[in-house]
Amino acid sequence: MRNRPRHRQMTGVDSEGTGSPNSPADGVYALLRTSLLCGLAIAALVFPLVAMAGLSTKAGFDAIDVLSEEVAETDPPLTSYVYASDGETLVSLFYDEFRRHVELDEVAPVMQQAIVAAEDARYFDHNGIDYRGIMRAAVANQSSGGVEQGASTITMQYVRGALKLNADSIDEVIEATEQTSTRKLREARLAMAVEEQLTKDEILERYLNQAYFGHNAYGIFAASQVYFSKHPSDLELEEAALLAGLVQAPSAYDPISSDQTSALNRRNWVLDRMVEVDYLSRGDASEVRSLEIELDTSDPPNSCIGIEGTTSEYGFFCDYFRRWWREQDAFGETPAEREKELRQGGYTVITTLDPELQKLTNDKVNDAKSQSNPLAHGAVVMEPGTGRVKALGLNRTFSYDQDDNGSHSNPSFDDRKGNYPNTVNPVLGGGDTGGYQAGSTFKIFTMLAALDEGYTLNHNIHSPHRVVTGFVTGGGSASCGNRWCPKNGSASMAGNRNMWSGFGMSVNTYFAQLIDQVGADKTVEMAERMGLKWRSEGDAYYASEERRAGWGPFTLGVSDVQPIEMTNVFNTLAAEGEYCEPMPALRVIDPNGQELDVAVPRCHQELEKDVARAATDAGRCVTEQPRKGAKCGPWGTSRNVGEIVDRPVAGKSGTTDNDRASWFLGYTPQITVGAFMADPDYIFNPVGMSNSSVSKETVGAIIAGALKDEPVEQFKPPSKKIQGR
Repeated sequence: MRNRPRHRQMTGVDSEGTGSPNSPADGVYALLRTSLLCGLAIAALVFPLVAMAGLSTKAGFDAIDVLSEEVAETDPPLTSYVYASDGETLVSLFYDEFRRHVELDEVAPVMQQAIVAAEDARYFDHNGIDYRGIMRAAVANQSSGGVEQGASTITMQYVRGALKLNADSIDEVIEATEQTSTRKLREARLAMAVEEQLTKDEILERYLNQAYFGHNAYGIFAASQVYFSKHPSDLELEEAALLAGLVQAPSAYDPISSDQTSALNRRNWVLDRMVEVDYLSRGDASEVRSLEIELDTSDPPNSCIGIEGTTSEYGFFCDYFRRWWREQDAFGETPAEREKELRQGGYTVITTLDPELQKLTNDKVNDAKSQSNPLAHGAVVMEPGTGRVKALGLNRTFSYDQDDNGSHSNPSFDDRKGNYPNTVNPVLGGGDTGGYQAGSTFKIFTMLAALDEGYTLNHNIHSPHRVVTGFVTGGGSASCGNRWCPKNGSASMAGNRNMWSGFGMSVNTYFAQLIDQVGADKTVEMAERMGLKWRSEGDAYYASEERRAGWGPFTLGVSDVQPIEMTNVFNTLAAEGEYCEPMPALRVIDPNGQELDVAVPRCHQELEKDVARAATDAGRCVTEQPRKGAKCGPWGTSRNVGEIVDRPVAGKSGTTDNDRASWFLGYTPQITVGAFMADPDYIFNPVGMSNSSVSKETVGAIIAGALKDEPVEQFKPPSKKIQGR
């Protein structure tokens, strides 16, 4: 049997109904009449109304009316939905209470009937207080000597829930729910006032969206999803009766965690009530009573953790989005307030995440070389000209469950679990999290500072295997006396070098002298202009105004940087000097359907186009792409990237002292990809020479895969003036 049973129209008040009181005096009269009907036991509850909160005065009635307006307009916490860029792929939900608002006409009529029959059969016949229900409950309770029946109408239940939602303290929550005559009297008067302000359909809609159905399902939309994985408009009679029966006591009638006997009996009781109020024929009810409970449960994801406790392939991107949201002033004064707004505000967010590109990125960072590697290998994919983050991949699983993780790699942590394979640490960046030294990729800042100061690409410096600089050092392997004296990675790098060959071959001694010439202070300033922040005490110390001029080793990447942050540096070059803040959102829509402007790209021209084009021209020497006018030198550090991409591509590789981290940042005019490998648990662990090409291969493969069906775009060449010819 799947035919819809006959039902009463669910709009307006029945012609035999009592209507609503027209004045505060009428309200008191109605309550007094109720007390007479119910005898002295009820009178004892009603007469304190006169003394309560000054309600015998006009000011008292006005206070109730003002409060009732607040109650009528209560907005319960709503779930925020976060989607990928296609607007369909769900990234995650954020909620404290899983709830999504639906209009009354989006709820199956049979569900509306079931809830009325179960909770307030005379709902359409009273003005917020059911006098017959009070009398019936009073007689039943007096006879039993306890509380066997209640007399709360749907309107009174809505009022109680609204007062609880509007409470500013635990004391107010207790006041709204405690079993006292004072609370019941206020609730009754508010119910009558609310019925003066809202129609029956409006109250029923609000009640259905407010009620709790168990298993963190708040409101009828959530209940339909959690128990039956469907929209409330599609509920069948037996499903509606089951849900309606849960509201009174969700735990007692729980059909998921119990043996379903109580739930089945309660469902059948609701069916009987529907027959009594003429919503359902006895034949239809009998047929449904014979059916077993059939559930199709779902466990909605929350806060970047996957559905039904499984992991999410979008977890790290989702967490980056959450950290970005916490930084946006539009959502509150503090990070905690902003996150609360995300979890209760009912937003719809379309993010910048490209599902296909995310899958490609995940596949490449989890290939055979890194899938079972406790070293972190991650990649960031960005769009030039917008700053949009298209994908974040990491050879980790975003999960709080670390029971099966291996031991921590820091030898001082004897019994601590490491962060592999499961972690929620923001390894890729976001917020004020730390980062990793990026080695020779930092040479980009020295070159940009020099170009910005008027130096040319053809600026020649004799670069021996080891050089004595003008920078004072406190010791270490790169010191000679009290001077900073770095050397090259190999003797073959020595010679007369310019920016093309010095950058392409990553000649340390060229850039150690270049930063000495242009000024370390200007180099550090350039890094700040390109978005770097100083998160460690050591970095903040050396980057301070009074010390940065002596920070020569900065050019070799001794500062920590987040992968997202560093990828955006090269994303700015891909956009010909237009700096855009990293952005994880395309659209943010509030629960009223209003689109906010927080996701608009935040861009400005930070570098002259010719400076950016010159840096890109040097970056093409890294991938061994010879062209007219460029003096790239005999080889580049990342020829394999050029071969994999097989189109114009620029970038820079980077390794740190003792191979503790390995990086590659690469880009075309259409896309920028940054990849790294390091140990986030213990940064002193080396990645090893065997992993030195992993990041290069990852970047090349992601760019090639992302652009395989896209037209080839050429970089615009720098002017002859900035080339130095």
